[in-house]
Amino acid sequence: MISGQLKSIIRDGEGLTVEFKECRDQVNKDVYETVCAFLNRSGGHIVLGVDDNGNITGIDADALLQIKKDLVTTLNNSQKINPPLYILPETMIIEGKTLLYLSIPESSQVHRCNGKIFDRNEDGDLDITNHPDAVAHLYIRKQSSFSESRIYPYVRLEDLRGDLIQRVRKMVRAENPNHPWGIMTDEEFLSSARLYQHDYQTGKEGYTLAAVLLLGKDEVIQSILPHFKTDAILRRINLDRYDDRDDIRTNLIESYDRLMAFVAKHLPDPFYLEKDQRISLRDHVFREVVANMLIHREYINGFPAKFIIGNNQVLAENANRPHGHGRINPSNFTPYPKNPVIARFSKKSGGRMS
Repeated sequence: MISGQLKSIIRDGEGLTVEFKECRDQVNKDVYETVCAFLNRSGGHIVLGVDDNGNITGIDADALLQIKKDLVTTLNNSQKINPPLYILPETMIIEGKTLLYLSIPESSQVHRCNGKIFDRNEDGDLDITNHPDAVAHLYIRKQSSFSESRIYPYVRLEDLRGDLIQRVRKMVRAENPNHPWGIMTDEEFLSSARLYQHDYQTGKEGYTLAAVLLLGKDEVIQSILPHFKTDAILRRINLDRYDDRDDIRTNLIESYDRLMAFVAKHLPDPFYLEKDQRISLRDHVFREVVANMLIHREYINGFPAKFIIGNNQVLAENANRPHGHGRINPSNFTPYPKNPVIARFSKKSGGRMS
């Protein structure tokens, strides 16, 4: 966030996706209710150090570090926000006064604050805990918006690949030897990664589509998603068909490996030195391209993803579903996470797909 964008958000005032909190010397208790409501609705911007009328009051310098520490600690505390989340507040200086800015994403799960479910409308945060219809609609909206969380109650642990689970554990331990995933049972690990969920509206529980896509055996993936594939194509001489092709119909972890192998096979890697170390520019660029193809994709859609290497371009095609319509306003635009559970899993497992 740059100061000009934040000024624009403050100038436009509070609304469905914007909330101001004074928080001069401590965190207002209702901040966490707003975080919960934004997670459950469409995400949004929280600015600490601004009053309800948009007047910049600022945060006391002596209290700034403690406020930041309290925010990070509490947002990671499942007793306060459940499921918890990791968000770093951003310090901004506007008109000579210190503010804290929080960008809250829309979540694929339903979150609770102090055991209560909050939703958001133009008037503020609503406690809908004791309103069964509103809670049911919230769960339905999450399931329809985030297909990765769709539960398959008849998928068993045996339908997932144990070797991939162990591979992820190794990657996690390489990044952080003390990471809890390294010592959890398989069931505990998959639950912690949000790959095993309970739907509080229907009572269903089990492994999700994200679990199947990340760790499922090939026959299980194809049974659930017969259309699932990623098509890697080289098209330089035979422009009507292809010169080389890899028809990829396996889990996302090995799909990433095969796409990167296809890149290494058909694209040059210019020599580049950073200080005295050689850096692969090709790998730097295409790790991002390939990861985004796999993470930010609507897998319920039958359109196959395509990765096409041509004579002077590389083209990536993906299925997605628009979130909102109309012009994008850069001053208050927030990226919409397509598959946040898959993205989080990739990041936690050493960034293998991120």
